[in-house]
Amino acid sequence: MTQDTCTHRNHAHPPVAPQVYRVGIYGWRKRCLYFFVLLLMILILINLALTVWILKVMNFTIDGMGALRITEKGLKLEGPSEFLRPLYAREIQSRPGRPLFLQSSRNVSVNVVNGNNQLLTQLVTGSGGVKARGKMFEVKSSSGKLLFSADEKEVVVGAERLRVMGAEGATFSKSVETPHVRAEPFKELRLESPTRSLLMEAPKGIQILAEAGDIQAICRNELRLESKDGEISLDARRIRLMRLPEGKASSSSSAGPRQTVYEVCVCSNGRLFLSRAGTGSTCPISNNICL
Repeated sequence: MTQDTCTHRNHAHPPVAPQVYRVGIYGWRKRCLYFFVLLLMILILINLALTVWILKVMNFTIDGMGALRITEKGLKLEGPSEFLRPLYAREIQSRPGRPLFLQSSRNVSVNVVNGNNQLLTQLVTGSGGVKARGKMFEVKSSSGKLLFSADEKEVVVGAERLRVMGAEGATFSKSVETPHVRAEPFKELRLESPTRSLLMEAPKGIQILAEAGDIQAICRNELRLESKDGEISLDARRIRLMRLPEGKASSSSSAGPRQTVYEVCVCSNGRLFLSRAGTGSTCPISNNICL
């Protein structure tokens, strides 16, 4: 009974085979995954090659890039450099022993502004010339001596000699104050006022000296020598008064022989004239010039 029962049970419930589930990606999915992994590796290699090429072309190093070097004192540029935007720097200097060139197709401007971005000083070099704007302009020598200074009040020339090389000389619209006016060696000195008067003033005196030449004073109307408190001295071995008028004697005087000796007479108004010399003074009888 027991054996039959067991047999019946075996025939009633046959054994079931276990199911196997495969884990992973198979078929077209696997092929697509391999393709994308391969494509990603190719892109990584291309990107790495481009990065190495850029680093080599731009000359990237630990110190900087190309001609640009990063130092403890700032940035260092080697060779010509081009700036497309404004450059802001506290100091610009060249390499030791090398000149510094600033080149532009239009102009080069150097501006100094304050905290409110207001222009204080400006230097512009362009095709039209060099323009400077500021409260004061100074030029000094290598030893620190002032050579030229200009501001709103005055212009100072600190050089030992000021030379004007123009053919027309120097033109001054107002007064000139100087302790010494001298021409170059073997050159003439000429002071001229074409349409107005020429005035020379000095509290302690004016000296006109020509060591190896003549002094000429030429005027169209009158030449006056006036001394208010002192005297006028003519000190020379020979004094010539040219073109003085000759006074004629009155009809009562006797006509003597022709003489070549004259005396200089002075009228009461200061006019000079010549009179023929005689045994005495002939000025009173030849004073018709004074009338």
